[in-house]
Amino acid sequence: MDPILLKLSSPITVVGDLHGQYDDLLRYFKRCGMPPKTKYLFLGDYVDRGRYSIETISLIFAYKLKYPDQIAVLRGNHECSRVNRVYGFFDECKRRYSTRLWKTYTDCFNCLPLAALINSSIFCVHGGLSPDLKKLDQLNLVRRPTEIPDIGIVCDLLWSDPDSNGGWHSNDRGVSYTFGAEEVRSFMEKCGLSLIVRAHQVVEDGYEFFANKKVCTTEEWIS
Repeated sequence: MDPILLKLSSPITVVGDLHGQYDDLLRYFKRCGMPPKTKYLFLGDYVDRGRYSIETISLIFAYKLKYPDQIAVLRGNHECSRVNRVYGFFDECKRRYSTRLWKTYTDCFNCLPLAALINSSIFCVHGGLSPDLKKLDQLNLVRRPTEIPDIGIVCDLLWSDPDSNGGWHSNDRGVSYTFGAEEVRSFMEKCGLSLIVRAHQVVEDGYEFFANKKVCTTEEWIS
């Protein structure tokens, strides 16, 4: 099992939400390079919504097994049985194979890392920050396998979003929080970070900056 906080180095290509879009995954590989020539970090949300969740997650896991040092796989909020049972992955597995396949994948999802550090200074995560996370060492207290709880650090890392309204506020998603620029500045200062890279939201042009370019929401980012 990989550490809950991965320690990675550049050069590396970071890929955001895929949501069963297998063709998008193949396009990333074609444009940026096939493993192991190119090193990849995936930020989660491999399943649901799209038609080919099984192909998408299976190819990523296959490359992870073949090239474990070149492929890093984080957990997204859709790598959760309560979520992907509703938004498509469960039905796809049941229709095409069996619910046993779905259960096998959800067991794997419960063991995935939650975040990554690139060059000790770029914090990569699916969602965002947590008011309970003061230092990165706290992540080592999370025991796996684990479902995604309704509250707390694990939930927030996968569900929270940046918002121009400063401070911590309830998220319109109905789960976790939104956070402002000052919360970003404080967290980065305490942890010695230079950038936060995240996914979880659809953005125009494939990327969007927040908090004076300290947070990058992205579909694809190259370090």
